Amino acid sequence: MSHEANRVENNSSSPCNVARETTIVEIHTVCLPPEKTAFQKLKRRVADVFFPDDPLQRFRNQTWRNRVVLGLKSIFPIFTWAPQYNLKLFRSDVISGLTIASLAIPQGISYAKLANLPPIIGLYSSFVPPLIYSILGSSKHLGVGPVSIASLVMGSMLSESISPTQDSTLYLKLAFTATFFAGVFQASLGLLRLGFVIDFLSKATLIGFTAGAAVIVALQQLKSLLGIVHFTSQMQIVPVVSSVLNHRSEWSWQPIVMGLVFLIILLTTRHISMKKPKLFWISAAAPLTSVVISTVFVYLIRSKTQSISFIGYLPKGLNPPSLNMLFFSGTHLALAIKTGLITGILSLTEGIAVGRTFASLKNYQVNGNKEMMAIGFMNMAGSCTSCYVTTGSFSRSAVNYNAGAQTAVSNIVMSSTVLVTLLFLMPLFYYTPNVILAAIIVTAVIGLIDYEAAYKLWKVDKLDFLACICSFFGVLFISVPLGLAVAVGVSVLKILLHVIRPNTVELGNISGTLIYQSLERYTEASRIPSFLILAIESPIYFANSSYLQDRILRWIREEESRIKENNESSLKCIVLDMTAVTAIDTSGIETVSELRKKLEKQALQFVLVNPVGSVMEKLHNSKIVESLGLGGIYLTVGEAVSDISSTWKAQYAQP
Repeated sequence: MSHEANRVENNSSSPCNVARETTIVEIHTVCLPPEKTAFQKLKRRVADVFFPDDPLQRFRNQTWRNRVVLGLKSIFPIFTWAPQYNLKLFRSDVISGLTIASLAIPQGISYAKLANLPPIIGLYSSFVPPLIYSILGSSKHLGVGPVSIASLVMGSMLSESISPTQDSTLYLKLAFTATFFAGVFQASLGLLRLGFVIDFLSKATLIGFTAGAAVIVALQQLKSLLGIVHFTSQMQIVPVVSSVLNHRSEWSWQPIVMGLVFLIILLTTRHISMKKPKLFWISAAAPLTSVVISTVFVYLIRSKTQSISFIGYLPKGLNPPSLNMLFFSGTHLALAIKTGLITGILSLTEGIAVGRTFASLKNYQVNGNKEMMAIGFMNMAGSCTSCYVTTGSFSRSAVNYNAGAQTAVSNIVMSSTVLVTLLFLMPLFYYTPNVILAAIIVTAVIGLIDYEAAYKLWKVDKLDFLACICSFFGVLFISVPLGLAVAVGVSVLKILLHVIRPNTVELGNISGTLIYQSLERYTEASRIPSFLILAIESPIYFANSSYLQDRILRWIREEESRIKENNESSLKCIVLDMTAVTAIDTSGIETVSELRKKLEKQALQFVLVNPVGSVMEKLHNSKIVESLGLGGIYLTVGEAVSDISSTWKAQYAQP
């Protein structure tokens, strides 16, 4: 492993392929990592996996009093910013809170209908969860409430087994129970620091999923926009389109005209706010303004038309308790758990992504594990107070950010506004037409179709694009949960492909330097006669060890064929650069050992370059280092080529 220093190096010339112009290169020793016990290694590994941010660092060298204060701040982020809170911040939060309330009220009613729940449930879900989040959440700008994707998924999954109209009580119980399990799952991920689980929902998967779900949501609104009475409860594109076409006799011009008018208004205000962010309040106020105008209009013509359906009676008062509606046994428990897990993952992914997006704009950090616990606990509390799954909404958060929110108090102001609505203003929504709620939903979900992001996936990574397309068409033609499962499967397959079929490259020397790079990427790099220098760009595991052995042997055969065709110096040494090999298991070690034996039979020298600490330790413990000998492991490719070339020269010079 260690070699004589200051040996003579370089490339070709003479039968021994040693350079005529030589340079002096010091040959360094490849060291083993410091010795550690098995417990120390396990402790370090667990810390790296579950505690990469070292959450206990701030508690070190602190008095017990300071530790208690820091602990409270860690559990309840409100204690971090509340002591510095002032009237100026409150003024900004009041404005932003009232602004997002104008969006939250119509959205809450609309998204509840999307989940096949009574509209009042959407308002309940815009009251309690924001209060919980304002205490536990770490984001200053996250606007909390029902969201379209989670509403759609919950509605589609539950309605496949239970009719929301014929068995409304059971359906409501399932929705609350699913919300409870979603919260338990989310909070558990945060408490156990298992946030990496949601990383399996790649960005590509979510782009396709949200686009497919947006199309389905928009098509479902044709029931209200066209005035259709009998409509399919299925969520796939084929039955939805068939239902629209088969019930043409039920189409009515009054809801069509009203829907088109308000769609144009809502889309126009959205376009204005996107082009001029300072005019954000136009699109924020548009939904509530549309609700007010359409409600007044329907009230005035109520005796002249029956084709425009409206919400009807909504009960006044605070959220009624729903703890007694949760059930933890029975035939439908599996459905509630499955729905809770899927909606929990989706809402958690959206909430954290939105929170981090706006945190980056203001240069502060959102703690992922705290967010998981905050969202989880607010859903658990919500399930006991007649709420369904809630999370951070992108539209509300964008409005909150643009309105100048400074802290989570904006959520408290929004919640207080919803409280006033629940206590005193519910009768005003009696004549709110369903067509305006459909128009609000369509306007909201159109923004979820990100075709530019899909095109970028195509340009950058074809496998990511495949995952996106599978997710999109899976949602459209199969079902929402199965479409998501297909997309996750494609993403996992992509990971497996990278693991079981890792990349290997042939390296060459950049003239005049000791740098070795890919011959394919760098035209100025050239081969070293009698050497085949390969680099492996992945860990070596049981899943890819056989492939890597076959691929390396193929590299050797191809190199020997090339040498024979060009009448060059025969191949003598295989150099394997292990710089990018971050881990190796027993199968990988066995592969290295077998490869060495096979190459020895072919009279080829085999050396390793720069194995990382953990890999080097395993090679040492398995006696591979001893079998390779003193000249079998080098720190750099340059040193390996230099030392081996000088050894060949010395052997050739002997009489």
